[in-house]
Amino acid sequence: MEKLRVLVSEIAYARNHTKLSPLQRSLIPVLSFASSLYGLALSLRHYLYHLGIFRKHRLPVPVISVGNLTWGGNGKTPMVEFIARWLADSGISPLILTRGYAGGDEARMLGRHLLGGTAKIGVGANRAAVAASYFEKYGYVDPRSSTSYQRLCLNKVESHLNSEKVGAVILDDGMQHWSLHHDLEIVMVNGLVLWGSCHLLPLGPLREPLTALKRADVAVIHHADTVSEQGLKDAELMIREVKESLPIFYTRMTPSNFFEVSNINSKLPLGVLCNAIILCVSAIGSANAFVNAIEKIGASFVDRLDFSDHHIFQARDVDLIRRRLEELEDKFGSKPVVVVTEKDYDRDTEIFKGLHPSKVLVLCSALEFLSQKGCTEKGFKKLLEESLRVKLRGLN
Repeated sequence: MEKLRVLVSEIAYARNHTKLSPLQRSLIPVLSFASSLYGLALSLRHYLYHLGIFRKHRLPVPVISVGNLTWGGNGKTPMVEFIARWLADSGISPLILTRGYAGGDEARMLGRHLLGGTAKIGVGANRAAVAASYFEKYGYVDPRSSTSYQRLCLNKVESHLNSEKVGAVILDDGMQHWSLHHDLEIVMVNGLVLWGSCHLLPLGPLREPLTALKRADVAVIHHADTVSEQGLKDAELMIREVKESLPIFYTRMTPSNFFEVSNINSKLPLGVLCNAIILCVSAIGSANAFVNAIEKIGASFVDRLDFSDHHIFQARDVDLIRRRLEELEDKFGSKPVVVVTEKDYDRDTEIFKGLHPSKVLVLCSALEFLSQKGCTEKGFKKLLEESLRVKLRGLN
């Protein structure tokens, strides 16, 4: 199954099918047919919402959706964390709603990063029901009150505004979650691969046609530091063709430190792996960005083992990793170090301990805005503030 996922993923992002293997080309008719069925189902779903047969629920607080049009690797979770911190710093207690897909690695990572703050994390497929349970437990702030407006207009943190009551909802991976009304739609775009072949799933990586960008209020091109200037121009052009007025921002993941899988409280500098032999192991949506980050810290040699996004590691995977480590040690005459991402660690905090006595480190990174074409982190926060203020005024 893992090999099939890899094959399908390569097809989805291939711009030229003639370069695919004979096996992959033989799968294209089947995938094309499935893609057509998916498109029909998507159109029917849209139509049912348009008719009001499927209804949207409006929550009593503003809802910020962070989503994307393709498979993973778009930076949704880091952006959710960034917005949660911004809201908390503004005196608004955020509730993050996530479905907890494939082991709930994203929810666990967010829980670790936001521990001790006012942010709350609700996990479940029925996000309206999850939100209702949190509103019942903690209460919520009426967005039409003057206090709410003050919170969005503050330029500094004032502790007396902090409250356990929920002041806003952040919908993780929310763009295709149509059963909840969205007050602000943020679309994350993977700058490394954009929209692949531009076909719908499973022939391509698109969950919706590119015309869905018309619903967006903000677009963010992630991994922008790894994209050429021409690549960024091409991405901007494709976005502008759909929605000319859409604001575009640029982000990257900036490594900060490592910690050991056996000691989460350890904090090791990036330079600890300078001149080391490294094996990158990951099951994330954008493994290339992760490997590129490791290569930049000055390792002597970097090897990699990539698994499909959200893959749940098993004992056989540990055996595979161990064999690769033995090969690297035989080749270079020194013990290699395994490096994994935080998501892979949080998916199963115990599995990589099975590689003992080999050293296994977890790379910690944070979202960073790039100053590009006048678009900055400060500008993004101002846009969020102004957009929410406009939405809130509409409720009065």
